[in-house]
Amino acid sequence: MFANSLRHATFWIQIAALLCLCSGCTAQLSFSVAEEVDKGTTVGNIAKDLHIGVDELETRDLRIVSGNSITYFDVDSKTGLLFVSQRIDREALCPNTEKCSLNFEAMLSNPTHLHRVEVQITDINDNSPYFSPPETTLNIFESFSPGEKCLLPIANDADTGSNSVKNYKLSTNEYFSLDVQSGGQHSESVELVLQKSLDREKNSAIRLILIAIDGGKPARSGSLMITVNVLDVNDNTPVFDQPLYKAHVTENAPFQTAILTVRATDIDEGVNGEIMYSFIERGHFNPETLFSINPETGEINVKGKVDYEENTAFDVRIQARDKGTPSRSVHAKLLLEVIDVNDNIPEVLVTSLMSPVKEDAQEGTVVALVTVIDKDGGKNGQTSAKITGPVPFKLKLNYKNYYSLIVCGPLDRERISQYNVTIVAADEGTPPLSSAIVIPIQVSDINDNAPIFLESVINVYVKENSAIGEIVFRISALDYDLERNSKVTYSILKGFSNSIPITSIVNINSDTGYIVALQSFDYEKLKTFQFKVQATDSGVPPLSSNVTVNVFVLDENDNSPSILAPYSEHGSVNSENIPYSAEAGYFVAKIRAVDPDSGYNALLSYHLSEPKGDNLFRIGTSSGEIRTKRRMSDNDLKSHPLLVLVCDNGEPSLSATVSIEVVVLESTADMQTPFRHVPLKEDSFSDLNLYLLIAIVSVSVIFLLSLISLVAVRCHRTDGSFSRYSAPMITTHPDGSWSYSKATQQYDVCFSSDTLKSDVVVFPAPFSPVDAELISINGADTFTRTQTLPNSEKVRAQGGGGAGTFPLCSLLHSQQQQQQGASVPTEVSDPFGSALPADPLRQWVGAGALRVNHIKSTERGKGVGERDERERLFGHAAIRHLLPKPMGVLKLFMLPRDIDICLSFDDRSNAIFHY
Repeated sequence: MFANSLRHATFWIQIAALLCLCSGCTAQLSFSVAEEVDKGTTVGNIAKDLHIGVDELETRDLRIVSGNSITYFDVDSKTGLLFVSQRIDREALCPNTEKCSLNFEAMLSNPTHLHRVEVQITDINDNSPYFSPPETTLNIFESFSPGEKCLLPIANDADTGSNSVKNYKLSTNEYFSLDVQSGGQHSESVELVLQKSLDREKNSAIRLILIAIDGGKPARSGSLMITVNVLDVNDNTPVFDQPLYKAHVTENAPFQTAILTVRATDIDEGVNGEIMYSFIERGHFNPETLFSINPETGEINVKGKVDYEENTAFDVRIQARDKGTPSRSVHAKLLLEVIDVNDNIPEVLVTSLMSPVKEDAQEGTVVALVTVIDKDGGKNGQTSAKITGPVPFKLKLNYKNYYSLIVCGPLDRERISQYNVTIVAADEGTPPLSSAIVIPIQVSDINDNAPIFLESVINVYVKENSAIGEIVFRISALDYDLERNSKVTYSILKGFSNSIPITSIVNINSDTGYIVALQSFDYEKLKTFQFKVQATDSGVPPLSSNVTVNVFVLDENDNSPSILAPYSEHGSVNSENIPYSAEAGYFVAKIRAVDPDSGYNALLSYHLSEPKGDNLFRIGTSSGEIRTKRRMSDNDLKSHPLLVLVCDNGEPSLSATVSIEVVVLESTADMQTPFRHVPLKEDSFSDLNLYLLIAIVSVSVIFLLSLISLVAVRCHRTDGSFSRYSAPMITTHPDGSWSYSKATQQYDVCFSSDTLKSDVVVFPAPFSPVDAELISINGADTFTRTQTLPNSEKVRAQGGGGAGTFPLCSLLHSQQQQQQGASVPTEVSDPFGSALPADPLRQWVGAGALRVNHIKSTERGKGVGERDERERLFGHAAIRHLLPKPMGVLKLFMLPRDIDICLSFDDRSNAIFHY
């Protein structure tokens, strides 16, 4: 059993030793060392044999790769010396074998090279021969003739070669001598030869000592105590029909499979002629563990498992003994050959697995060393290996059944983080056998993915008047890398919004991505701003990406309507005069109000409150026009106090009030304009007037020259100036309401000479809403519309300037305007395409200033109770014009009735166009 265990261990150690050679292999190194040497004993210098300098060793990372469970050798990575690291017992590693060696690989990195190393283990004479059992008894008849032989047990010696048993000696005696025949460890025989006839009566027992001597230096020996019993006569010895038998048996043969039958004869009669067959145990091998022999018939059958991989042949000694007293025996030799069958599946061994593998590993990188082992012989032991499935790895044959698993394609951890590589090995037997092994290979991450945003542009909406420190939005970016490479930090890129640093408006939490407001937003000052957020990972080197964030401030109803001049809010009384003869629908006054908010928050409505019982006046809910409901009667008072309430449409609604006292006059002659009196005839011309005229002309010329120079300079910078400032604006909507957005506290008022009944307009809005239009003036002093009002009619091209363009010059109007009655005016299209209330007009004079596109007539008096067509929408627009101070109102022309078109300038030199 001990011998079988040693042989089994030897086999597994031999097949586990890796002889892997890579493409970079340049040599096979061979060394030898004696068994039982001390740990640390130097075996050889690998670096020297590989011609590698000591300086290069530090970067090549020389190390030993072994497939054995015990590493018997190690290498000094600094000197390249190979030394013993474990006790080496040759008898345990390679029992009963002549040659014993250990195979392993020496691996060098940068680049990777494998060198096969073989170390021969030389035997020392550390084991003495021994007999098992140490005593034996022989029964010999006294009738034995000189020259007859008795087979003796042979000695065992764990050492091999010259240190094994080489000689036998027999103690000095007068009856026996030795006959030693050599034929290998298990083929030698030692026989006791009778030299002198025995006489039982003189000596019934003879004691001998057999000494076995090995060939070591110094030699070791072992002894066997032999007791020879001299028996009474049994004249004839059995005889086999042939001294040598040969047979074969298939491995894995079933139990009780017959192999052959041996036969011996004895010429004696009776019990002396009856023969018993048995096996003779010799050395470590006991035939009875695998085979059985019928003691009566001599038939030999299979008893145990016959394995070709353990023993390819057996040398069996068979004994035939008669039943005489004393019995006589004879022995024969049986050579039994084992026939191999393909009963072993190829085995795949993986060593030096380099997992995980970086996802940027280049093609040809060695991942693991693979060995395929098949215990069968011949074609049954010839194997091949391959990888199944679409994986970026392949097997590269190094030497016989030794392979390198290498990278053969790109790796992407974000797509596949682990590969289960299946290696299938098959032999060439019939039928072929195969086995598979799955190698899990992890792919390690590198920083090859930048953070990504789900949207290229992010729109954020925040209410105005929000609290400082309020979270506006949370930015989130994804990074498909792992751990440190996927940790994202956020930052706001430096920038400006209306010359204000973005970092003073908002801040971002670098870890969470929360955007926090650093100030309370005011829609009337800042409607929108833009900045960029950068997401950066923590890899080396770090990767980043940007996203544009548009922040839109949502308007809240935080501004009350403001009453425009010439009327003032509640607290003072404004006065208007009407004639007693005024008809129903007579125009009394028009209240103008603005709201800096936008949308519904700036949608204004007008409500009138008058003393009970009067019921004389009404007000347009959207227009703010106060008109009479009926004719005056004698019972009506001469003075009517009115209270006008202006409300916006916000939630909650905000309002403003204005008080107007309407005074009824008996005749129109009593009605006077609040403006200065215009004399009917000129004063007589005087020297003082001449001086004043000359001074005025001089100042005017200087002013015009300065104005022209300033316009030329400003026009050169129009684009940049316009990008930095948005002109304030008021527009009327299709329902007659006014929208107002304020960017400055400067108000410009324009009204006609027709007292307080003219339309009053204030324009400080920052930019035009969707239903207004923005007008700019180019270097040729022409107005250019950049956004048109809603109108069913398309804009017609005006001269060479294109649609919506007319020269800035003095505009004249026909004297027939003064002759029109009180009828509802007709429409004339302005250069901007919006409806302008007017009576039928002739083409206006003045370098082609304003041209009538079409004239549409209406019946007199029609639509008096409805919203006046004049209130639809003229298209008030803020006009950027680069003119210097002083502030003032420039009346360009007058339309029929109470419609004026005016041009004024605020403190930022913004020209205001209104009616």
